[in-house]
Amino acid sequence: MEPKDSASGSGPPGDGARQDGLERALHAARALVLADLEASDVARADIVSLVEESVTHRRWWVGQWPEGVAFVQGLVAQDVQDALLERYGRWPVCPVCVGSDLHALEVEPELGEDPHWVCGKTSTVVARVGYLGSKL
Repeated sequence: MEPKDSASGSGPPGDGARQDGLERALHAARALVLADLEASDVARADIVSLVEESVTHRRWWVGQWPEGVAFVQGLVAQDVQDALLERYGRWPVCPVCVGSDLHALEVEPELGEDPHWVCGKTSTVVARVGYLGSKL
């Protein structure tokens, strides 16, 4: 009779499912932010690399705080937005306040589920993260 292997020996039961959920959340976050970058016509290779850097960082971050997996979409969007501001300028530019002071949309909630792009000046919800294409 062969000995029974309790699992793969790689961690406690359910750990694999949690890892799968993390990877799905990270892939979804990557896809949504890339869709918004594409909608803004700024999805160049160097900018896509910023998305990958954020995903790598957030993989580590969720490893430290597993309950944070629900927040990775907004956090990756914020990470990329911050990195773009440092290197290139505001992104995404607010489509609500055309012709006035040029400013970027904000991700709200800052740390929460179901993140949206919002005009901080008018409090107008523009689109969910990943769905800017129809609004720009």
